[in-house]
Amino acid sequence: MSDAPPPDIAFGPNEFAAATGASDAAIADLQRYRALLVTWNERMNLVGPSALAAFWRRHAYDSAQLVEHAPEALVWADLGAGAGFPGVVLAILLRHRVGARVHLVESMAKRCGFLREVVAELDLPADVHNSRAEDTSIAGVNVVTARACAPLSRLLGFAWPLLGDRRPGQAVGLFLKGENAERELTEALELWDFDAEILESRSDPSGRILRIERLRRARPH
Repeated sequence: MSDAPPPDIAFGPNEFAAATGASDAAIADLQRYRALLVTWNERMNLVGPSALAAFWRRHAYDSAQLVEHAPEALVWADLGAGAGFPGVVLAILLRHRVGARVHLVESMAKRCGFLREVVAELDLPADVHNSRAEDTSIAGVNVVTARACAPLSRLLGFAWPLLGDRRPGQAVGLFLKGENAERELTEALELWDFDAEILESRSDPSGRILRIERLRRARPH
């Protein structure tokens, strides 16, 4: 991916394609996904109006940048998938890869209804799990991700069944965070042991991506 353009420049499908290298087919799928968001948003509150207006940069590109940080990963789990960021975007971008699968984990049944329609309409390599993240068992996950799900200390508890150090072929966590990422990291280290790296977001100058590996429960002091 190339560097993101300055935030004051209009960012639409052409800019998204230039920044990510997405194919025409992927752009068409993202357009259909956005249209489904608009339709369903009239019936239930999936995203705010500003989210639809900023779809390509703040949501699609924010999600898509994760592929750069795990280019070989095929199996992803998106915890608290909500309206499908980043999971649906990842499924669209990875659909051409043999063996790719994105697991969309969401506890709210209505949101799962939306996600299932998107997966069916776009014929995506994805599964929707109507369950709490901490109760979900998925084999062979390479990357666990989440966006606007919970503070990191709680999020790691949700991710523990998929990310914890007892699992063979341990996965990596890539969590999209905002300007409080460093504080969340400090607070999480009081409850958990892990290796972490703070990565800058390409879609938002104030955003961060937390890369978490070798997650372990903290030993009592």
